Amino acid sequence: MRADRLVAVVLLLQVHGRLTAAELAARLETSERTIRRDLDALCMAGVPLYAQRGRGGGWTLLGGHRIDLSGLTTAEAQALFLATAPGSVAALGAGVGEGLAAARRKVLAALPERLRAQVEAAGATVLVDPSSWGRAPDGCGAQDAGDDPHVAQLRAAVLAGVQVVVGYEPPDRPVEDRRLHPLGLVCKRGVWYLLAGAPAGLRTYRVSRVRSVTVTGDPAERPAGFDLAAAWAGVQRSLAARVPARVEVVVAAEPPMLTRVRSAVGAWWPVEDGAPHGDGRSTLRLRFATASVAAAELAPFGEAVEVVGPEEVRAELAELGRRLVRRYAGGSAGVV
Repeated sequence: MRADRLVAVVLLLQVHGRLTAAELAARLETSERTIRRDLDALCMAGVPLYAQRGRGGGWTLLGGHRIDLSGLTTAEAQALFLATAPGSVAALGAGVGEGLAAARRKVLAALPERLRAQVEAAGATVLVDPSSWGRAPDGCGAQDAGDDPHVAQLRAAVLAGVQVVVGYEPPDRPVEDRRLHPLGLVCKRGVWYLLAGAPAGLRTYRVSRVRSVTVTGDPAERPAGFDLAAAWAGVQRSLAARVPARVEVVVAAEPPMLTRVRSAVGAWWPVEDGAPHGDGRSTLRLRFATASVAAAELAPFGEAVEVVGPEEVRAELAELGRRLVRRYAGGSAGVV
């Protein structure tokens, strides 16, 4: 909408100081002609804009004109951006996610410079991954989520760029003290994981197994160009390579839906293009650990994706459907 774009133009000039009409058009994904009309409209509305011609020129705001959100504290601003991170709203649908992304850009641009740098740093330290593992990790449950004090301590250490000594309890082993260089935190399916540098290289630690955290004053070593999302994707690929995929499943659907299947399932399980189906639909070949895992992964796609085979996966889906019918066929449970 134009009103949103006009506000975005002012905020972009506020942040960057000077931008050309072409640069504004590229950032707002519209035409340069549209941006020039927007700039004219802002000038007519009394916004103090100045255009400098020639090389190095562009549009600027005069007289310190700005939209200020200085009432936000650092903690409030960081919480806002972590709560509306792209991963945390993915399940709400593209429309909601796109709206929140636009709102995040506007709020970030309106923050005072001191807060903006801190918020951007915080956004690079936490990742919310809503996708499925393909199978539930052992012991995954509510005890991993919530207000774990170690999550707050570790996030503070990542932001401060300092090393930590953690008391970590691996499965079936006593607690061990480990000195780590914390790089970021990931929340996947309600379970928190710490990515950190260790003597053996990049390692992943489940926060629910952390028994103590001691923050040191020693600077942490952060690899140049470290990207939390890319590192986490690598962790998942490494884990997927070690999980046996014994059941091959063929699914048929229209190409756009198969693209969604590939995106949702392919991060964990092997996916390959299949032969065209007899009715003109496309197919994919997927491999899972078990038939029940395959059914759990594919059930969310409903009738839009048909499992052509094997029969054991179709039977698992049918049983899942029967359980849902038994649960909900009686109508409302009376909860208001």
